[in-house]
Amino acid sequence: MTLIGKQRIVIGMYDGLGSDYFAASSLPSLHLMAQKGFFKRVNAVFPTVTNANNASICCGAWPREHGITGNSYFNERTGEADYMESADFIRAPTIIQRAASAGVKSALLTCKIKTIHLLGRGAEIAIAAEAPQLEWAERYGQPANIYSREINYWLWEVAIDILKHRPDIGLVYVHTTDYPMHTWAPEAPESKEHLAELDRRLGKAMEAAPDAVFLITADHGMNYKARCWDLFRACRDLGTEVRFALSAEKDRYVKHHRTFGGAAWVWLKSPRDESRVAQTLIGLKGVEAVFPRHEAAAKFGLMPERIGELVVLGDADTVFGELASPMEELEPGYRSHGSLHESDIPLVIYNSRLELPPAGVFAANLDLTRHML
Repeated sequence: MTLIGKQRIVIGMYDGLGSDYFAASSLPSLHLMAQKGFFKRVNAVFPTVTNANNASICCGAWPREHGITGNSYFNERTGEADYMESADFIRAPTIIQRAASAGVKSALLTCKIKTIHLLGRGAEIAIAAEAPQLEWAERYGQPANIYSREINYWLWEVAIDILKHRPDIGLVYVHTTDYPMHTWAPEAPESKEHLAELDRRLGKAMEAAPDAVFLITADHGMNYKARCWDLFRACRDLGTEVRFALSAEKDRYVKHHRTFGGAAWVWLKSPRDESRVAQTLIGLKGVEAVFPRHEAAAKFGLMPERIGELVVLGDADTVFGELASPMEELEPGYRSHGSLHESDIPLVIYNSRLELPPAGVFAANLDLTRHML
């Protein structure tokens, strides 16, 4: 059974909303949903970066099925790296496409343009607050800069208006930005103010659509980080040069995180180098684990041809990226994600007409749509 076509659906993908943020603020609307509906702490998909998790939630599938393994990728054949933000990469239907096939119209509302490129196919309405079309800016006003908390408020105001005035839209998918979480810890007053403003708008959305089911989750949490390794430079300096190293977090939004994330892919110059390179990597301070490609793919549900020959995991304090030196001690206050330490996130289902599966079925954020839609 599916809710598509039987009940209006609102999916809220709160970028960066780890369980610590959920617990640190009062959030009366969201906590009411959790109390009266269904709530569980679940795991994000690894790597804990936006594109891999957004696609997993939107497709209700693991990366091995839909193909999005990070924010960027490396083409082994051409030797070129690029952003993984085109719908052409996706090998499974999204909930928006499934809704369209059932004759249900969707609205994809996001702060980031990359989400439109990745997930927007089949949407009746597709709005990126980062650069909205003129008609939307004229209707709702010009949104704040992408590097702000206010841009999230604008996005939810658009969602509320659509819920009020477009009853023909049967699915609304709202994807906020995690810039506030990169900037402020859960206990910071600015963070609590941000989440309180979002929660107030969530309450207005509930009032605008009392018939709708609300499905709320996140793509990852967030942690302070102490150091960053440039794995290409580190391996070269230690005599085990590699072909290429890439942070799974790397995307266009450099002010968020400087492209640094807690998971990295490494490609070898020769298969014979695997053991030596792995020993070099595991010896670096803050490297928690190193897995060969197929072991990592099996362990984390990844598509093997779209990850490195070695997969490197950082501890809670460590990220990877491109530097001018092998390692950099990060500035105080730097926060990012990508590792297993940003996996703990909330999942909330409210006002569902569909009888929910047993609680044990919900183990990851992708189960929100895998088992409901």
